[in-house]
Amino acid sequence: MKCPSCGEPESKVIDSRSLGDEIRRRRECIVCQSRFTTYERLQNRSLYVIKKDGRREEFDREKLFSGIRKACEKRPMPTGTIEKLVETIEAELYSLGRTEIPSSLIGKIAITKLSELDHIAYIRFASVYYEFSDITTLKQAVDTLIESKLGAPLDGQLPLINKDDLSRQRRRSRLKQRNGK
Repeated sequence: MKCPSCGEPESKVIDSRSLGDEIRRRRECIVCQSRFTTYERLQNRSLYVIKKDGRREEFDREKLFSGIRKACEKRPMPTGTIEKLVETIEAELYSLGRTEIPSSLIGKIAITKLSELDHIAYIRFASVYYEFSDITTLKQAVDTLIESKLGAPLDGQLPLINKDDLSRQRRRSRLKQRNGK
């Protein structure tokens, strides 16, 4: 591991800790005495992603992390939440026991996990994943989320819609159901 400060390839391990499926190591550069942290993770067998156009490419954890991080940008989440979410998704993919996985399955798993984690991040990710073509399809996704979650905010988040608007929405839905629409 090269030192991030001077580029020296030699360093000594100062501290080592196990963090679930990975090991965190504090290192010190032999030349400049700069300290840095590295993580070691067991490398699973190769996993390939089948893209929409049929191409196959090796699974890139960083792409998944980047997409989820963008969706969660400026959201009130504890440190490490996104990393843990990516680890959960990655573990789920490897547990399927397949070497090739469609990109759509990765997206569905990410969408499901985000809907449980943060409503706004879910909508942001869904807008890219589902490739909403217009505002109507975006509104339908928000309405579906509101109906499925009954407007209940997740811990520490503001509701998607205020209680008065939610009450009106529920009344309209009941009236539509009674009228057979």
